[in-house]
Amino acid sequence: MDVEPKVHPSAARDRAYRASHGDRPVRVRRLIDAACTLCDHWVEPTLRLCLDRFDKRLYELAEKSRNHLEQQRCFDSRNLIQQGRDGLIQSFAARLRDSFEQMGDIDDGEEQPLSLQSLTLLDRTEHELNAALDKLAARTEAHNGALLSELSYRLAVLVGTPPLEGMDLPPGPQNMARILRAASEPLNLPIEHRLILLQVFEGSVGGALVSLYEGINAKLLGDGILPQLRPFAAARPTHGPAQQNMQPTATPATNPAAGNNAERSEPIAVLETLRDLLSRQRVAAAGPVPSASGRTASQEELQVALSALQQHMVQVTDHTSRELRSAQRLHEELLLQLNAGLPPGAPGMQLTAEQGDTVELVAMLFEQLATQLHQGGDGSDARQLLGNLQLPMLRMAVSDRDFFNQREHPARQMLGKLAEAIDNWLDGPDGETDHQLLGKLSHLVERTQQEPPTAGLYTSLLADIEYHLAQLSRKAQAAERRHVEAMQGRERLEQARRRADELMSERLKAASPRGLLRTLLERAWTDVLALNLLRHGEDSDGFRQQLRITDQLLGQFPVNDAVLLRHEVETGLQQIGMNSEEAEQVAQRLIGVEAPQASEPASVSAEAPAPVAASLATVTPINIDLAAHAPQPAETPLPAVAAAKPTPAPVRTAEAPSATDLAIRLKQRQRLGEQRGQEAAHPTHAAVVPPLGLREARIHNRLRQLPFGSWFEFTDPATGETIQRKLAWFSPVSGNSLFVNRRGQRSDVMNLQELARAIANGRVRELPPQNENMLDRAWHALTTSLLRPASPLPEARS
Repeated sequence: MDVEPKVHPSAARDRAYRASHGDRPVRVRRLIDAACTLCDHWVEPTLRLCLDRFDKRLYELAEKSRNHLEQQRCFDSRNLIQQGRDGLIQSFAARLRDSFEQMGDIDDGEEQPLSLQSLTLLDRTEHELNAALDKLAARTEAHNGALLSELSYRLAVLVGTPPLEGMDLPPGPQNMARILRAASEPLNLPIEHRLILLQVFEGSVGGALVSLYEGINAKLLGDGILPQLRPFAAARPTHGPAQQNMQPTATPATNPAAGNNAERSEPIAVLETLRDLLSRQRVAAAGPVPSASGRTASQEELQVALSALQQHMVQVTDHTSRELRSAQRLHEELLLQLNAGLPPGAPGMQLTAEQGDTVELVAMLFEQLATQLHQGGDGSDARQLLGNLQLPMLRMAVSDRDFFNQREHPARQMLGKLAEAIDNWLDGPDGETDHQLLGKLSHLVERTQQEPPTAGLYTSLLADIEYHLAQLSRKAQAAERRHVEAMQGRERLEQARRRADELMSERLKAASPRGLLRTLLERAWTDVLALNLLRHGEDSDGFRQQLRITDQLLGQFPVNDAVLLRHEVETGLQQIGMNSEEAEQVAQRLIGVEAPQASEPASVSAEAPAPVAASLATVTPINIDLAAHAPQPAETPLPAVAAAKPTPAPVRTAEAPSATDLAIRLKQRQRLGEQRGQEAAHPTHAAVVPPLGLREARIHNRLRQLPFGSWFEFTDPATGETIQRKLAWFSPVSGNSLFVNRRGQRSDVMNLQELARAIANGRVRELPPQNENMLDRAWHALTTSLLRPASPLPEARS
């Protein structure tokens, strides 16, 4: 019997066809465009914040990695993100708008012919990505269930479909995750970095989705779409006998108080716990607190008083009065504001118990934050910024209990980022205050004083401050990378110089030249060998050619072409920075050949050193073609004068300096890499350093295992001041290490043995890794202070 419906599928197909082709009512079209506009305004700042955090995570991974290949992969991914950032944001916004355009499309239901398909193993990468996307969507849906339910009904009304769920809900977490995956595909990130991007996306978008859902719901509600709709949390299905245990013991109808407590048990747990600890501490210190007489302030009255007090503080010009206020002072000022307009004789207005506890907890939190600062809260700029933010945060905490209960609350995150900026970045590269950053932070704090406290305001402020911090972090990373690369280059140069010294010492033992030739070989020509060794390696043809020239100068190898030898010497000396005239003079004095005339043999100068003269006088045929192995200095091009003439120009002996003068000039000449001064001379003194003790040796072995990016605290023995520096790099060969400050500027260079001795003597301390930010540490310190037994009052002691 044919039971297939004949009407509804066709109607659904017609409706889907009209929707997909834009044939929608004007009102529906307008509301969908409004929702798309809200999404466009939400996407760009949110994704930029997400990508900044992702860039920071990649840098942290590269910093802690000891494998250069993993570091390079992280830096490659960072470059891909920097280059494709705008494209990813535009692709995400376009795909999200397309989801709204296709909202309500229904499959026509036509049956497709069955076909046999081959089975293949599931790709591991595909499985990991799908699992991560499912978990991200599930967690986000659980946190925003009520708003999503309300939004799914209202959007479904627009397109005439059942409530939208999953991929069918355009701003839903599942569709957002799908769009992120599709938009990031062109970047070709490694699988581990794509998983990190999903984690960062969840952390960045989790709190911001609330503002988006609230904005779309408010727009639809304002246009009369389901004005009486009341969202509810859907019950999650369970399986097996555990389902009976999940049933509530009392329904809201039979026990309303229990129902309200059940709904609020999780959100108010932190606040109620802190209030309970605060009450116990008061009772232990002074006994039960008597209840205050008079009328208590409502939420609206308290907000008006806080706003008036805040505006009064903004107008105060004395900076000292804007510093952090204690709980007692805040309480007194609030009471003055609440009772300012009361007629004489009227009973005074008081704060409720919860309001008073909130005031005291916020004041204690800011006191702990000031203590956590590395300057101990003594910095006037730091205290002024925190003082200006104290009342806006108090207004937020009074109006929104989630300030205490949700770690991801935008106001809490903004407060933590501000404290991080004050503690880590407010000091400039030279130790002075960074007035540019101070002005930006002050502008952000001024916005909290001028605008009403909302989650949207602090979300916007959080994005701004994280953008500024990301800019500072990128500059610090670039500066640190330059210093590390410079240290690595000096390390390779020092190793090349050592190897060149060893090779030259072996040859000087076999032949003992004197005068100008010895000075040249021991200094300038050793630098030529080191430079070629650094550029081409010890097994390269160019380096072997330089060794042959060395042997020819020492008379250990016959010379076929004296003009070519002189040209090679001049070219090598010019490679290490010697000017062409001086290089000509040295080569002329050593080899002393004139430019050959037609059919005339090359002549040897009478002043040429004995080994070279003997070698040139007896021109013995050799089997090695010197011209074929002549060095090709492609990396350091020859000066224009040297490149223009393949053979040296004749130099008149009467005008040329003597061999003694040239030797003195070579001795006074700076060696290759000696412009770094102390670093170049440091390894030469390493032999006289006494051996490490047992404890120092253990510390030294541990230091060699530390990852780059570990932090140390240096104490000045004279003043007792402490500074924190990061171990940016160290050489496993020489042990030289580089320390930088927070801004990536070079601070100190020392050997790991010296560092081990300093740690053993107590002048340096390794800082443990911080798994918590400053705000979390302040919360823990606040809780610890509340758990500590209160000291009784002096009257109670007697």
